[in-house]
Amino acid sequence: MTASPRALMPDYLRLFALFGIVVVNVQFIAFTALGSFADSGGETALDTITLWLANGLALLKTYGLFSFMFGVGLGFLMRSTARRGLPFGRVYRNRMIGLLILGIAHGCLFFPGDILTIYAVTGSILYLFRDWPVRRLVRVGAALLVVQALIAPPLLLAAPETPPDIVAVERAILIEGGFLEAVLFRSIGFAFIMPSFLVIQGTAALGWFCLGLAAVKSGLIDDTGHPLWRRARRWCLGPGVALGLAGAAIWQWGRPVPGVVLTIVCAPVATLGYLGLIAALSRPPGPIMARALAAGGSSLSIYLGQSIILSTIFTGYGLGLWGAVDRLTATAIALVVTAGLILALSVWRTRFALGPFEWVLRRITYAGPRAGQV
Repeated sequence: MTASPRALMPDYLRLFALFGIVVVNVQFIAFTALGSFADSGGETALDTITLWLANGLALLKTYGLFSFMFGVGLGFLMRSTARRGLPFGRVYRNRMIGLLILGIAHGCLFFPGDILTIYAVTGSILYLFRDWPVRRLVRVGAALLVVQALIAPPLLLAAPETPPDIVAVERAILIEGGFLEAVLFRSIGFAFIMPSFLVIQGTAALGWFCLGLAAVKSGLIDDTGHPLWRRARRWCLGPGVALGLAGAAIWQWGRPVPGVVLTIVCAPVATLGYLGLIAALSRPPGPIMARALAAGGSSLSIYLGQSIILSTIFTGYGLGLWGAVDRLTATAIALVVTAGLILALSVWRTRFALGPFEWVLRRITYAGPRAGQV
C-alpha cells in the first residue's frame, strides 16, 4: 500500500464538493421545492441557463463526491480506532447516531433536502461491508450505482404534481411566515420526502460509500498519481460533463423525460471524472490554500452553515428574498456565503482543532469507549 503522512486528496475533494453542493441546494432553498421533477423550471432566459449549468455540472455529481468521502471517512475511522485501541463498533454506532440527530435537526429546522439522515441510515448498512476485500467493494459499489440509475428516473418522474394550494401555502409561509411556521412546514416536507430519498439517493450513496472505502483499503486515496485517476480524467471527465450538459439541455429546452434520464444516468461518469481531476489538483498547497483546505476539513460545519445562513437570507423571518431574485443571483449569494464560511472556519481553526459541529459529532462519537476496550 502506498502511504503518505497525510492524504491531500480528501482535503481538496471536500472543498470542491462544498461549492458544488450549495449550487444545487440553493435552487431549493431560494425557490419552490414543490415543482414536478419533470418541470424544467426557470421563468427567464437567465434562470434557465443557470439551471442548465447547475443540473448539468453539479446535480447528483457533487452528491456523489460527498458520498465517496463518507466511505473514505469510514476507512480513516477504522485506521484511527485500530491505532488507538478503541472499539470500532461502538465508535461507529455513536457516529451514525450523531449524524442522525444532526440530520433530523437540519432537515426540520433549515433544509428538508438533508443528506446526513440518508448517510446515517445507509452508513449503518456500510458497517456490514467493512471487512470486505477491495474487489468486492468495487463490484457492489458499481452495481448499486447502476441500480440507482435504473430506479431513480421512473420514481422521480412518477411523483404526483403538487396541488396549487400547497404551493400557495409554501409561498405564504416562506415569504411572510415566522421561524416556527417555517420549521413546521419544513418538518412536514422532510417527513414526506425522506422515505423516497432513502431509496433513490440512498442507493447511490451506499454505492459511493463502497467505492470510497475501497479507495482507502487499496491505498488509492493516498496516491494521487495512480493510473486509475489518470484514466478517470481521460475517459470520464470530458464525456461525463458533455453528457451531463446535454441531458440538462434536453431537460431544460426539449423533452423533460429523456433529459432527466440522461442527467441521472451519466452523473456517476461525471463524478468519476471529477475525482480524477481533483486527484490531479491535489498538490502541496501554499499558505493561503492550506488555510482554505484546513477550513474545508470542517465540511460538516460548512454544510450545515450553508443551510442555516441561506434559509435565513431567503425566508420571511430573515431578509425575505425567497423567489425575489433570479437564480443566478441566488447562486452567487450561495457561493459567497460558502466562501465566507470557509474564511470564518479558517480563522476558527487557528484557535480550535475542530469546527463547531465537528466538535459536537466527535463528542457523540467518542462517548463511552476507552482505549483497550473490545
